[in-house]
Amino acid sequence: MMYGLSLPHVIILLVMLVLPLLAFRKAVIRAGFSPYWLLLGLVPGVSLVLLWLFAFSKWPAYER
Repeated sequence: MMYGLSLPHVIILLVMLVLPLLAFRKAVIRAGFSPYWLLLGLVPGVSLVLLWLFAFSKWPAYER
């Protein structure tokens, strides 16, 4: 028991945190950006700016 959470709750929480990060990592790599964007995406205020930059910038993968 960790802070009132049982083991199944902890496992579900970890899955809910990791799966979106894996999907975002795959999208960032396919677009041609560095996977280190994930680290900046974990910061709450910075993640909105990164999402805006990701949506409206030219993707390096399409320039090749």
